[in-house]
Amino acid sequence: MGYECPVCGVEEADGEHLANHVAFTALVRGGDHEAWLDEHVPDWAERDPDSLAPEVTEHATETDSEPATEPHDHDVPSFERAGGSAGGADLSGAAGDVLEEARELTEAMYDDAQRDDGDDSDGASGADSENE
Repeated sequence: MGYECPVCGVEEADGEHLANHVAFTALVRGGDHEAWLDEHVPDWAERDPDSLAPEVTEHATETDSEPATEPHDHDVPSFERAGGSAGGADLSGAAGDVLEEARELTEAMYDDAQRDDGDDSDGASGADSENE
């Protein structure tokens, strides 16, 4: 089951993808997505996708169709998947810096998730012992 964005109607595969879509669009474009989040989840900017998803899906329409959920790279912004443009948003200067930081953080989270799934070949277990 997918979810339809309560702001623009774009269909996402699940709650986490919907939360990412709404928050990322709010950060990059502002406008309706940002206003919606400010109204429904005032602390949205401090949340991660797992804690934002239940708040967003509560207001979203479930869809009968199942969007493609094959493995994909989360460092590609959803607006690129949806049509290849940033809707005229200026992604230079500070906006470009924020986008680059978001990409780096997403890649780091993805790498951490891969290690948590049992891939300790890069020595991640050594890092755990330093924290003990």
